Amino acid sequence: MRSVLIWTNLRRQNFSILKLFSLFTAIVATLIVVSWSTIEPGVAARTSQIQFVSPDWVKAQSKDANLRILDVRNNPLDYISAHVPNAVNIADIAFRGPDGFLPVQYWDTTKLGDTLGKAGVSSQSNVLVYSDGRDVLGTTMVAYLLERSGIKNIAVLDGGFAGYKSAGEIVVKQFPKYQQQRFTVRDNPSIRVTLNDVKKLISKPGVVFIDPRPGDLFRGEKDLWVRNGHIPGARNIPWPTFTEAENAQDALKNPHKLKSLSDIRKLLEEKGIKPTDDIIVSCSTGREATLQYVVLKHLLNYPKVRIYEGSWTEYSTTDLPVETGPEKPAKA
Repeated sequence: MRSVLIWTNLRRQNFSILKLFSLFTAIVATLIVVSWSTIEPGVAARTSQIQFVSPDWVKAQSKDANLRILDVRNNPLDYISAHVPNAVNIADIAFRGPDGFLPVQYWDTTKLGDTLGKAGVSSQSNVLVYSDGRDVLGTTMVAYLLERSGIKNIAVLDGGFAGYKSAGEIVVKQFPKYQQQRFTVRDNPSIRVTLNDVKKLISKPGVVFIDPRPGDLFRGEKDLWVRNGHIPGARNIPWPTFTEAENAQDALKNPHKLKSLSDIRKLLEEKGIKPTDDIIVSCSTGREATLQYVVLKHLLNYPKVRIYEGSWTEYSTTDLPVETGPEKPAKA
C-alpha cells in the first residue's frame, strides 16, 4: 500500500512539473515573438513576418544566437571595407539567373535552399537583411525570398548601411566564422501568382495591378522590351515614391529609408487602392515589386497582396493585351 501511495505522489508531482514546464515554455515563446514584433489587435496571424527595423533594434538583438545577418550589397569590396558585426555577405544578384528561357528569374527551390544554407541560414533562423543606397530593393527582394522559403521572422534594416553608420553604431572588418546549414525550402506559393493566374485576373473586379516601374517604361515610351507598355488597368506607382529616394539630392535624405506609413497610405488612397483589393504587384523582373509587396502586406497589413514574379520580362513575350500611355482613371 505504501509503495502505491509513493507512486501516486510521484505521478502527481511529475504532472505538476510538466504543467509548469509547459507554462514556462509558452511564456518564453511568447517573449521571443514579442521581441520581434508588436502584435496589433485585429491583424490575422501570418506564417511569416517582415518588419523594417532601426539601428537600435539591431543593437538590442545582437545577443540573439539565432539571428543571422545578411549583407546583400553587390560589391564585395563594400562589405570587406566595413559591415555590421557578424554579417555575412551574399550579393542579392546571387538569388537569380536564367531559367532556360527568361533571364534573371528566381532560382528553383533547391538552389535557393543551397544559397541560403551556404550563408549560414537554417529554417529556424531569425534573419536581418541590409544593403545600401538605392539597393533597398535588394533587401526587400531577399526578405521576400526568405518568406517564400519558410523563414518566420525577417527584418530589413531601415536606412540601410548608411543609416546604421550615421546612427553611430559599430562597424567591423572582421569576417564572422559560421556553420553552413542544410536549408530545405518550405515553399509558399500563396504569396505569388503565375502567368496563368494573371490571365484570369486581368480586368477582374476587385483586382488591382500595381506597377512600380519608372513612368516611361510603364507608358511604353522606351523601346526596351519585346513589347512595351503595361498590364491593362495597372496603377503606376514608381517604387521610389515609397522611400526618400525622390529627394536623394538632399544630403539629409536616404534613398534606403521608407517614408512614413501615413504618407504611403495617402499615396495609395490617391491612386484609388483600397485595403480590401486583391493586389498584384508586377514590375520589370520581379525585384522592384518586392518593396511595395513588403510594405503593403507586412507594414500596412493589407490582407491580400501577391507578386507576379515573371513580371514584364515574361508578360512582354506573350500575346496577352498591352496598354500604353498614362494609366486610366481609377474606377469609382
